[in-house]
Amino acid sequence: MKVFLVRHATPDWNRTDIPYDIPPGPPLSPKGEMEAEALAKFLKSQGVVKLYYSLFERSARTAQIVSSINGIENVEENRLIEWRELSETETKVSSRMKAVFDDAARESAEIGPIGLVSHGGPVAFLLQELGIDREELASYRKKFDRNNPMPPAGVWEAEWNDENNSWNLNLRFMPSVG
Repeated sequence: MKVFLVRHATPDWNRTDIPYDIPPGPPLSPKGEMEAEALAKFLKSQGVVKLYYSLFERSARTAQIVSSINGIENVEENRLIEWRELSETETKVSSRMKAVFDDAARESAEIGPIGLVSHGGPVAFLLQELGIDREELASYRKKFDRNNPMPPAGVWEAEWNDENNSWNLNLRFMPSVG
């Protein structure tokens, strides 16, 4: 079982007229469009056969670019939405992210690697649920924008390890564009 946890590509941070945590949220920037193209090449090299994405425009567009380049199916998944800090607890975010991850892992066992295109905060909570060391996660969160565990269009790989009965978690991709 292998699932790739993908953060959407760079949104247009200048669109302060659009709330960040309420759909649709800001669109991708031109840099984000290029990051999504680089992400597509990486996910293709990893054999990803299907993507699920958050309904926010930045995630949907990231998935659309990847799936159109790679010719794979993409499916909207409401549980991958951005964290609504004012109305949703960390526990709720962790729970919904773990549920969609578990579904994707089961599907991955049948059809091959799956990608989940979401947001940095929810991915961080999911990494904790999957057993990442808190200090390791904290070190990644210091490296990237807005306390996220990876850069825009970054990818964590979660691969099941039968010997340890746990998930191996590795930051596998960081786009290097403009």
